[in-house]
Amino acid sequence: MKFHFLHENFNVLDLEKSIKFYEEALGLKVEREKFAEDGSYKIVYLGDGITNFQLELTWLADRTEKYDLGDEEFHLAFEVDDYEGAFKKHTEMGCVVFVNDKMGIYFITKILCRILGVTKSSVGE
Repeated sequence: MKFHFLHENFNVLDLEKSIKFYEEALGLKVEREKFAEDGSYKIVYLGDGITNFQLELTWLADRTEKYDLGDEEFHLAFEVDDYEGAFKKHTEMGCVVFVNDKMGIYFITKILCRILGVTKSSVGE
């Protein structure tokens, strides 16, 4: 039996703001959507156009308070072919919250304090 990644889910309070962030910061695009007939939820799947992995954003109509992520270090990692360019873009967006030059990574945050790790590409090394 083999398993493979399908998607990572983030619940969000502002779906449109979240979609805009992931499009602007990481180039992710909406690939598919699901909507409850009764309007109780919306699910949007974002992809990078390269892999089959998707980021699922779930909006729940009855949720009004921010999500409590506790002390866990939730993150979604991206590899990028232009680390310096990505770092510059994210710095200009004001969303870089942690840098580890020794490891060649940095973290960005968005609504709800989700942490995303960006690492230098290992392609061609």
